[in-house]
Amino acid sequence: MIPFSPPRIDQRVIDEVTAALTSGWITTGPRTKLFEKQLTAYCGNKCTVAVNSWTAGMEVLLRWWGIGPGDEVIIPAITYCASANVIVHTGATPVMVDLNPEDFNVSVEGIRKAITPRTKAIMPVDIAGFPCDYDAIFALVNEPAIKAMFQPNSDYQQQLGRILIAADAAHSFGATYNGKRSGSIADVSCFSFHAVKNLTTAEGGTMSINLPDGFDHEEIYKELCIKILHGQSKDALAKAQKGNWRYDVVEPGYKCNMTDIQAAIGLVELDRFQENLDRRKAICLAYNAGFENDSWALLPKMKDEKRETCYHLYQLRIAGATEPQRDAIMQEIFDQDVSVNVHFQPLPILTAYKNRGYKMEDYQEAWNKYSNEITLPVYFDLTDDQVQTVINAVKVAVKKVLG
Repeated sequence: MIPFSPPRIDQRVIDEVTAALTSGWITTGPRTKLFEKQLTAYCGNKCTVAVNSWTAGMEVLLRWWGIGPGDEVIIPAITYCASANVIVHTGATPVMVDLNPEDFNVSVEGIRKAITPRTKAIMPVDIAGFPCDYDAIFALVNEPAIKAMFQPNSDYQQQLGRILIAADAAHSFGATYNGKRSGSIADVSCFSFHAVKNLTTAEGGTMSINLPDGFDHEEIYKELCIKILHGQSKDALAKAQKGNWRYDVVEPGYKCNMTDIQAAIGLVELDRFQENLDRRKAICLAYNAGFENDSWALLPKMKDEKRETCYHLYQLRIAGATEPQRDAIMQEIFDQDVSVNVHFQPLPILTAYKNRGYKMEDYQEAWNKYSNEITLPVYFDLTDDQVQTVINAVKVAVKKVLG
C-alpha cells in the first residue's frame, strides 16, 4: 500500500531525538529556543513562539489580541475545522466566505462583503501551501472606509488601527509571496508541524509574529511565552538556574509549550528542508506531466508571478465528476493500494457548523471545489516508480467510473 503522507523519520532524526532524551532536558529548553530562533531567521518574521499545535497557537493569539464574545473573524468555507473551532472557543463568531473560482483560496471580494464593525480579524488559509492574495487583503483592510468601520476593544487593536491579518499557514511553511516566505507575510501566522506536514515535529506549531514597526516584538515574545505556560513568569529552563526557583503566575494562562523532544525533530527537518521542498516539487510536477493531456484533469495552481506553493498537497480535480462519482473514483484508487484524501470537507456540511446555521448552498464555489477534488500522496520518500503507480491508479479509476 502506498501511504498518503508518512513522516520522514530516519537515523538522523532518531539520533537527534536520542540526544535530546539523554541530555537531561526533554521539556521546553535549549533545543526549543534554538528552533524558534532558526525559524525566525528562515521565515524572516520578527519573533516566533513554538507551541504544541497550530490549534493552541492560534487560539492563544486570538485571545491575546483581545478577540472574544461579540467579535467576528472571517475565514474561508473550505479549511480544516480547527480554523473555525479556535474562533468558537474564544466566544467569537466565525464568518465564512466562499472561494475564488481559480484556486482554493478565499475570495477577497467575499471578505469585503463580510466585514462589519464587529470584524476583528481575517484568517486567510493557505490551502495546500499556496499563499492567499495578501496584497489585496492588506489593501482592503487599509481602505479608509474599512478602517473607519473598525472598532478596537484592546490596546493592541487600537495601536494597529485596523483588522488583524492572522494567517492560517498550517500548510504553507516554505511557500513564498513577493519574495517573502510564509510567516513574514501576514501580521501574525500560525504554522502546523503535525506528522503529515512538510516540516514535522510529530505534533507542534508556532505563533509567528510580524506586526508593523512600532510594536515591541521582544515584549510580545515574553507575553506569549507566559501565556503558553499557565501564565507563569519563568519557564523551567529559567527556574533551573541556581537559586532561581521562585516565580509568579501573572494570569491564568494555558499549557501548550513545545518540548525539546519535538524541537529535536524540527531542527533536523529545518536543516534539510530545501531538500524536502525540492523533492515535493518534483513529485507535483511529475503529477502535472502525468495528467496534463487528460481532458478530465483540472490541475492545481502552484505558482504565479507573485506566489509559489511549498508543494504540501497536490489537489487534483476531476472535471464533471459529482461528489458520489468522486467518492467512487477514490474507492477504486484505494482498491489499487494507493492512499488518497480530500482537502477539505467544507465547514458547512460538518454537523458542528451545520447545527450553528451555516448552509452549504451559500458557498457554491466551495462545493464545486470539494465535490470533485482528490488529494494525491506527496512526501519525501515517495519514489518515482510509486509516483507513476499513483498516476496509473488514478487514470484507471477515472476511466472505470466515468468511462
